[in-house]
Amino acid sequence: MKRSIDMVNGPILGKILLFSLPLMASNILQLLFNAVDIVVVGRFAGHTSLAAVGSTTSIVNLFTNLLIGMSVGVNVIVARLFGQGFHEKEISKALHTAVFVAIVGGGLLGGLGFAAAPAILRWMEAPPDTYPLTLLYLRIYFCGTPFVMCYNYGAAALRAQGDTRRPLVYLTVSGVLNLVLNLIFVIVFEMNVAGVALATVISQLVSGGLVLRYLGRCDGALRFSWKEVRPDRDSFVSIARVGIPAGVQGCLFSLSNVVIQGAINSYGSTVMAGSSASISIENFIYASLNAFHHACQTFVSQNVGAGRQDRVGPIVRRCLGCQFLLGTILCGLVVAFRAQLIGIYNADPAVIAVGCQRLAIIALPYMLLGADDVLTGAIRGCGVSLAPVIINLVGTCGLRLLWISLLDTSVYGVEYVYFSYPMSWSVVLVCLTACYLWIRHKQKKERDTLC
Repeated sequence: MKRSIDMVNGPILGKILLFSLPLMASNILQLLFNAVDIVVVGRFAGHTSLAAVGSTTSIVNLFTNLLIGMSVGVNVIVARLFGQGFHEKEISKALHTAVFVAIVGGGLLGGLGFAAAPAILRWMEAPPDTYPLTLLYLRIYFCGTPFVMCYNYGAAALRAQGDTRRPLVYLTVSGVLNLVLNLIFVIVFEMNVAGVALATVISQLVSGGLVLRYLGRCDGALRFSWKEVRPDRDSFVSIARVGIPAGVQGCLFSLSNVVIQGAINSYGSTVMAGSSASISIENFIYASLNAFHHACQTFVSQNVGAGRQDRVGPIVRRCLGCQFLLGTILCGLVVAFRAQLIGIYNADPAVIAVGCQRLAIIALPYMLLGADDVLTGAIRGCGVSLAPVIINLVGTCGLRLLWISLLDTSVYGVEYVYFSYPMSWSVVLVCLTACYLWIRHKQKKERDTLC
């Protein structure tokens, strides 16, 4: 509790930064799991292995986002309970329900991903030279799904009380371990993609285990005990009411990205490799900006629970301002040094050229996506979970799928595939802004009526 943040009283900006900066570092470290995989295979196993590993991101997210979305429900519900007062019993039930879902759901989902991987790769038209390597990487990776879920659910509970530094420590440990194991497995034992996948699974086991170990030793509402791991109906319903729409939204993003990845695959392994390297760099921008999404969601949830509606507007404005300022700096640096950054992943000039092309189109308007996420967090924190799903269904998934379906990849270059990203971000931003303003207006009318 010493690391918790009082979100319902006092200055806002300093506390948002205190919450966001460790979370930002945690997000970046979590991304290093995949980035280190890509760098190691790109440097020591060639561009075919790079394409194989890099092209799995959208597939992994498609399978895991539903359960990871449930961690949003854990964060929102536990934060609201902290805001309402110290409901130790209810918080404990929510925590143990979350761990139960992480273990059982993660095991089932990992098994489904393991079995369905060949069909998914055939549907995405994975090139013959990358298919065996991609399949091997995916199947090993899916074995670690329960560990990923345990870390995300435990970290979500810690964030709900304002502790974002402890998950950072645990990810630092597991991230260093991942790097060391990657180098050993790939360079020393020459295990190629199997080595980087195994290193990732072991590292995820360590990060999830460290979170649960801490929760098992802490005092108060977040104390964890294996004996108490069981689903509580009311807790599950409350978490699912927020988490399932969030997970569905993540799956919609991933579904559209799988279709886009399929279109990219049609341009060959060189384009796949360059795009994979670019995606990895873009993910670092996203991880940095996404910290303000979680800050907005958690701060708004606690203040709504505490009845401090007057603080919601300032919280949202400050989170939007922070992500815009940081996004402008990061995106400018990435575009300016894009050739050097892509070169870290692979030295092939053709791969570098493809990666630079994608970054020039997608990185510059990335703040649009950051604003989308902050507003989504604000809307969920206000207690509305379905509206962002509908908006993203139409504005992101629907628009991108329509764009790709009308695009003849045999005639138009891959840059036309990339244009679907900023176009959909712009449409979603307009819709989310209107939705947020309507919710705030409705809540103000309800408060005025009660007064």
